[in-house]
Amino acid sequence: MAAVKDAGEAMEQWAEIEKAASEKRRELVLQGLNIDKKIQTGGLNPSIYSLTLLNYLEISQCPSLIEIHQGIENLTHLQSLILCRNKLSTIPKAVGNLKSLKVLDVSVNELKALPNELSQLSELNTLNVSCNKLEGLPDGLSRCTKLSTLNISKNEITRFPEDLYSDHLELLSTIVASENLIEELSGDISNLSALKNLDLSNNKLSDIPFDLADCSKLKEINFRGNKLKDNRLEKMVNGCQTKSILDYLRAGGRGRGKGKQQNGGEKEEGGKEKDKKKRTDKRMKNRKDEDEVDEINRMVVKVLHISDAATAFTVKVVAEVKDVRPYIVCCVVKGMNLMPGNALKRFLAAQMKLHDEICGRRTVATIATHDLQVLHWPLVYDARPPKTLKIIPLGRKEMNAVDLMRHLQLEAQEQRKQKKRQNVSGLHKYLQLLDGKENYPCVVDAQDNVISFPPITNSDKTKMRKSTAELFVEVTSSTSLQTCKDVMDTLIVKMAELNKFTFDHKEEALSDGESDLAGEKVTVLAAGEMTSSELVVQQVRIVDTEGNLKVVYPSKTDLVSDVANLTVIR
Repeated sequence: MAAVKDAGEAMEQWAEIEKAASEKRRELVLQGLNIDKKIQTGGLNPSIYSLTLLNYLEISQCPSLIEIHQGIENLTHLQSLILCRNKLSTIPKAVGNLKSLKVLDVSVNELKALPNELSQLSELNTLNVSCNKLEGLPDGLSRCTKLSTLNISKNEITRFPEDLYSDHLELLSTIVASENLIEELSGDISNLSALKNLDLSNNKLSDIPFDLADCSKLKEINFRGNKLKDNRLEKMVNGCQTKSILDYLRAGGRGRGKGKQQNGGEKEEGGKEKDKKKRTDKRMKNRKDEDEVDEINRMVVKVLHISDAATAFTVKVVAEVKDVRPYIVCCVVKGMNLMPGNALKRFLAAQMKLHDEICGRRTVATIATHDLQVLHWPLVYDARPPKTLKIIPLGRKEMNAVDLMRHLQLEAQEQRKQKKRQNVSGLHKYLQLLDGKENYPCVVDAQDNVISFPPITNSDKTKMRKSTAELFVEVTSSTSLQTCKDVMDTLIVKMAELNKFTFDHKEEALSDGESDLAGEKVTVLAAGEMTSSELVVQQVRIVDTEGNLKVVYPSKTDLVSDVANLTVIR
């Protein structure tokens, strides 16, 4: 990227920034090839730092972006700053002046260090610095007392700073530090009373401290890929048996004192017991408050069974799909509120992230979400010749599958050339899943409209909108039925989390929203929506052409999750 120019220097204005300024927008997303070309030509336009009303700014997927100007400090209302998948080598100290910032995501860049000024972000809730070249973390993180999620995976970090173990971080519930060079985990980890998820897989650890078992809320731990001295513990770790590991550590903690009853060992052990008692007393003292917080944060998913529904939703599966993509599960989700602020964007971003992660960039499974109100029932999961399969893909005109695949292949090849990659891209990988197939899979409604062409695209006709309140969700796979169910379970939990977040921040969203959107929101409220974050998941039957039941989701064995604060009512 060319050096960032002074604001006073003549520079062609960007239409995206002009529009955001003229419409007094609170959110701005700049990403992808077109933005990257502009940055490559003249740098990031400095007028972006004059958009002082922004509370959400995302600049992502721009390899030409290598720095952010100090002018970022002008955006004092920012609550979310997303700068992922660029080539940033530094973060300016001025970021520390963004006193309202709650989410900072600078993942997948080329950062070697973070400024100590990050410790000034007293409202920071989520910090994602994964996939960089960091060798350490900044000092003073304990001053970020509202920090809840820390992701430092895939760096070159050798140790945690001492103040990361501070009991001031009483809300820190998730630490993801996999694929680093961490050699030691301090027993002071037990000070993190809210810790629920800890991932230290693929590091350089040789021991796990017994004190870890004192983290009373710990639900998931991952230490795979470390060469532990204790062979028995290493077997448990490789099996990811969280409960067994914690029980083993507790037992080991009680037996630590053996052999130390000489040369002052008894006194030393007594001191440790006193320290442990103090920590226990403190946890007991705070447990009531923590339980009250848990109750406030509780997410509720109610399962509506077919027998309870006025109209049962059914998807018929033709025999031919077994040769191309045989597995499918579906459900209807009601109660999602996508109207306020950037709720829809958050939902679509979460779906994309699941595609990249648990779905293996669509090679393992594919998620499709539709606006239920525009569907015509019943639906059919069909397999059709490519030339006769016609769909209106998202953001495109109607075309058959042959032409669509050709367009996507050309786009993927062009993308690979521009990024100078030898390996096939994620897009290439899931296109190749249909190579050599005589028929392509598709979901068709009662009017013979193709609403889904997995794993390629959905129909533009049924796409999600802010006004969407009821969703039809499908997960397909060529791997296994259980894969479909696992992905659907993960998606439902994520939807519950997003809906809870939206519900908790609805007043803020209403006050920050534009006047025309605010009017819609008031209408929604008047109609009785947004009164609860509860999700209702209605079962959908998958049957064969003879009407025989193949699978129903969610069944009694689905949505069995140990996610904290999630209650499933069946």
